[in-house]
Amino acid sequence: MSTLEPGTKAPEFTLIDSEENEFSSDSFKGQKTILYFYPAAGTPGCTNQACDFRDNLNSLKSLGYSVIGVSPDKPAKLAKFKEKEGLNFPMLSDPENEIQKLYGAYGLKKMYGKEYEGTIRSTFVIDEKANIEHAFYNVKAKGHVDMIRKQMGI
Repeated sequence: MSTLEPGTKAPEFTLIDSEENEFSSDSFKGQKTILYFYPAAGTPGCTNQACDFRDNLNSLKSLGYSVIGVSPDKPAKLAKFKEKEGLNFPMLSDPENEIQKLYGAYGLKKMYGKEYEGTIRSTFVIDEKANIEHAFYNVKAKGHVDMIRKQMGI
């Protein structure tokens, strides 16, 4: 698995969102974006992380950041997750893990002593020129937004 470094160009992509519309990375060019990858909608950690972004979205927007979540879940599952949790930002479906792999957010993981391949909880801060400003891999779901704020000094 290769990881992205600050200063590199953010990989471009087009995915389907929770409403089954195409969503392209072009749509956030020219603005600061927090793009995060999570393993599965509706699980405790992923719910905690998504709700953390939901609860902090207005303050992040006031600093000029938009938030986008990506998981391998199908759009219908994302739509249910978004509605149930009142999520107020785009949720994108990457069922083939293609975009996760481009960002280095998919690879070997360990749980309970077993190794398997899956989504690595990762977050990328992308600047207005579509460059990676920060790349955070293997992040914790709880307190995620606070960690981002501390690392970025915002």
